[in-house]
Amino acid sequence: MAAGDVMDQQEQPWSRRRLRSTNERLLLDRLRTLGTASRAQLARETGLSKPTVSSALASLETAGLVHEVGTHAPERGRTAVLYAPDPAAGHALGVDIGRGWLRVAVVDLDGTVVARADVRNRARASAALAGLVVDTARQVIANSGVDPAEVVHGVVGTPGVYDEQRRRVRYAMHLPGWGRAGLVDRIREELGVPLEVHNDANLAALGEYTYGVGAGSRLFAYLLIGTGLGMGVVSEGRLFTGAHGLAGEIGFLPWPGRRKPEHLEGAVSGVAVVEAARHFGMSGQLTAKAVFDAARQGDPAAVRAVELEGERIAHTVAAATAVLDPDLVVLGGGVGHSVDLLLGPVQDRLRALTPLRPRIAPSRLGEDAVLLGAVATALDTARELVFARRTAEQAAGHRP
Repeated sequence: MAAGDVMDQQEQPWSRRRLRSTNERLLLDRLRTLGTASRAQLARETGLSKPTVSSALASLETAGLVHEVGTHAPERGRTAVLYAPDPAAGHALGVDIGRGWLRVAVVDLDGTVVARADVRNRARASAALAGLVVDTARQVIANSGVDPAEVVHGVVGTPGVYDEQRRRVRYAMHLPGWGRAGLVDRIREELGVPLEVHNDANLAALGEYTYGVGAGSRLFAYLLIGTGLGMGVVSEGRLFTGAHGLAGEIGFLPWPGRRKPEHLEGAVSGVAVVEAARHFGMSGQLTAKAVFDAARQGDPAAVRAVELEGERIAHTVAAATAVLDPDLVVLGGGVGHSVDLLLGPVQDRLRALTPLRPRIAPSRLGEDAVLLGAVATALDTARELVFARRTAEQAAGHRP
């Protein structure tokens, strides 16, 4: 026997296991796309033989990754059993940390929310905010009825950029002390869930691409306009973050202030709307929402403040468009919720600023954009982890 033949024989068991795993992953991915399917349909869709499909489905069912969901009785032929991915095979955690609100959700592998909490962020210190995140996430997991060990992955959205090397968040100016090293590690350790940390505008863009108005866009920019200003860019379905994760930090662009140069964030944000309204004569306890509500009622000072905000957003869109050439710009965040008032001024000013005019649309997801982006990102990893864990347990004989 030749040495090559011995090597081939030695590699065969590993190769067969790898092939089975590849087939099972292919079928599971196709089932996620189709929703439900029969053996025959899966064979047609994948090009695998019917015996191969039957064997792979049996393994997936034993591993708890797929289950029977009914039957289909065609006009001719045999009744077919329908299969679907088992959404309860694992769960993921999404967290949106904002200046005013903390939003947390647990979802199954289909992306269905099984428990959620939206709580006011009244924390005024970073340690208190970390504690609020941990306590809220624990409560949401408890309310879901899911074994905490089955929550296999989580994603946290936050203002700023997470520095993996220094293990801290940078540039989160609106969350005092949030850049202190060790806070994210504390949340990970106390929750016991593997966590990724991403910029909130980036996650909002991914959420809008996955579930909202950005679906199908070749390249679009999401402007998150609220307490601060951020931008997420999705190209061909993938997030563009730049060399250091700072792509989209458009709030740092210089802006000519009245007394001295400032950053664009100081001109395009909820705070800027309030400042402009006061400048034009409004008084009292003002919020951006109050200014927009007053503008809808025809208050002259509020109308002027909203028009100015629209012009400044147009400058932001013009800058982003010249660099990125997006086919769509989505306006989101707290200020973005008032697109009914802003869209006209933005488009009018954009026509005067540049010949480049992408389609501008309001966020379809509203205040849930960051949370849904966190969920979508967490699910990508959670599905891979659950597949690897369940198939390894089955191979080891830990599942019946």
